[in-house]
Amino acid sequence: MVDLLAKLGTWNWLILSVVLMAIETFAPGVFMLWLGLAALIVGVLSFGIAWSWQAQVIAFAALSIAMVPLWRYYSGRNAKPTDNPFLNRRAEGLVGRVFTLEKPIVGGVGTVRVDDTVWRVSGPDAPSGSRVKIVSADGASLKVEAV
Repeated sequence: MVDLLAKLGTWNWLILSVVLMAIETFAPGVFMLWLGLAALIVGVLSFGIAWSWQAQVIAFAALSIAMVPLWRYYSGRNAKPTDNPFLNRRAEGLVGRVFTLEKPIVGGVGTVRVDDTVWRVSGPDAPSGSRVKIVSADGASLKVEAV
């Protein structure tokens, strides 16, 4: 196996690069792309530099380790603010709003209707029809207080 690595070094890196980038197209997450780019750089450099396969593996590891955090840093700095920050966190987007209880809060548990959804609420006991303010979200349950 080591002989195969030593004999086909440059082409192995180029093939690995294509495979990693192909994986990125089927499982997007912009992680395999950078590993594929690291393999591509090592493969291209291997055409001009006669280095051992061990040095190539070390260069690939170093480039991979350097590229992923750099991309995370760059993508975080250039993230555009969204017009809907609670898109996948709907319960958090309800905090601060006031609603009418659909079912009374008895034993600390009741329900409130928000648009077309019934949410479980927890808080101090209150009769049906009371106005409550959502103070926090805990998963699919909302914590409320009387208004």
